[in-house]
Order: sequence, then structure tokens, then C-alpha cells
Amino acid sequence: MPVKTEAIGKEYPPVTYEVGAEKIREYADAVGQGEAVHRDREAAQAAGFRDVVAPPMFAVVYSARALGPGILDPEVGINFATMVHGGQEFVWGEPVCAGDTITTTARVADISEKDGKGFYVFESTSVNQDGDEVVRATWTNIVRGV
Repeated sequence: MPVKTEAIGKEYPPVTYEVGAEKIREYADAVGQGEAVHRDREAAQAAGFRDVVAPPMFAVVYSARALGPGILDPEVGINFATMVHGGQEFVWGEPVCAGDTITTTARVADISEKDGKGFYVFESTSVNQDGDEVVRATWTNIVRGV
């Protein structure tokens, strides 16, 4: 069955995430980021951050709920059972710190087919409570056997 391309350009409602210091610490522990700026407010402020700062890939935490509706959208047509992660690309902006409120919007950027595989590309943009962009991301999922 060929991929559905009608959903290209479809946007999903924004999702908001309140960043907590403990979540940053837990994430930093999980990914082996031992620097004090991810755990200690004074160390973070001494380094020039507003508060405990999130490792850059914490973007996955606050972006996931915004991307979920697109991945599961019947109009997009992803067979979740045969989907694999294809890649991620990020353009970083303002650092994310404890106390920030991050709002992420996502859209279907492209859907294509090659060699019996579907390529589903989503783009997301995340901004903080001041409207400053914290990350712009491209997420690619590959579905085998389309």
C-alpha cells in the first residue's frame, strides 16, 4: 500500500510542559550528564544560567507529547508496529532551565516512499514563556514494508 501524502503540512495543537528541577536532575542522571549545572541552582547561576539547566537532549522530554498525535494520526497512516527511529536534527536556541514553561508545536513536514519504506518527517518548534525559541527539531520515522 503506498504512503498517504495528504497529511503533509498538517499541524497539531500546541502542547505545554512545565520544566522542573527534579525532572532535569533525573534526566541528567539517566543520560550520564554529571555536571553540577544540571543539579545545583547556585552552580547553574554561577555559570550564567537562570536556574538548573537542562541537557540539550531534554528536548525529547518536552517535545514527545506534541509529536505523539502526528505519529498516531490515521490521516498520516503510520503502521506503528513496523516503525523504527530514522533520525533527529536540532537547532538550539535559548537554554531550557527549571521553572520554564515550554510550548511545542508540531507538523508533518514530509511523507515519502523509497525502496518499500515510508519516510515520515515531522518538524517541531519549542518556545519558552518569553516566546524565545529553545529548539527547532526535525524527526524522521521509517516504516518498513509500505
